[in-house]
Amino acid sequence: MANHALLNNIDHKDLHVITQRGAEYGDNQMLAVTFPAEFRDVQACYPIVFRKTTDGLGFEPVALFGFSEGENLFLEGDQWQAMYLPMMVERQPFLIGVNGDELMINIDLDSPRLSRTEGEAVFKPHGGSTPFLEQTNSLLAAIHQGLQQTPDFLAALLQYELLESFVLDVELDNGTQNRLVGFYTINEDRLAALDAAALATLHAGGHLKSIYMVLASLSNLRSLIDRMNYRHG
Repeated sequence: MANHALLNNIDHKDLHVITQRGAEYGDNQMLAVTFPAEFRDVQACYPIVFRKTTDGLGFEPVALFGFSEGENLFLEGDQWQAMYLPMMVERQPFLIGVNGDELMINIDLDSPRLSRTEGEAVFKPHGGSTPFLEQTNSLLAAIHQGLQQTPDFLAALLQYELLESFVLDVELDNGTQNRLVGFYTINEDRLAALDAAALATLHAGGHLKSIYMVLASLSNLRSLIDRMNYRHG
């Protein structure tokens, strides 16, 4: 269970953050939420798909790392084997807090990344922010700004009925069967059937580029299957 608190240089003056990768630090995750501003970097390494939000009322784009809960095929020991680390993974154990119009930095006090002796110091001895904390602040600001684009993007997809559910059945080289369910992708036939006015509207909103980034990312499903074959071979 997460234990969120507002970061401050009194209660957390000795806090350090372990930035090493590893399952013991929570990196054994199947996916991470992403957003249109990050799609260009994400699509170079991972499939981008959509899932229902936890309340079941909407959708959110995610970068896919594996085919089952707790499976990260990019994680080998303490190495994350991809050129790009998604922002929602990199930001751990920090979170964005909002107080009115002001953004705050929260921290998950139950995170295994926290230490009093190991890793990157969060505050200087006399209470100032370290370069690591300043970098984290910039990262969280970029995430917050990027997430603001997601509702408009999803609204456009739903307006033109471009989301469809899909099932991916995978038979590994060792004969085992695996199935990926519960996710959605872009319906390419509906996209191709859109008229010029609809395409112009999507382009004007900056959504057409994001759609094609999602479609391009699906080629990474093949490499994800190859990683799964290697791990279970």
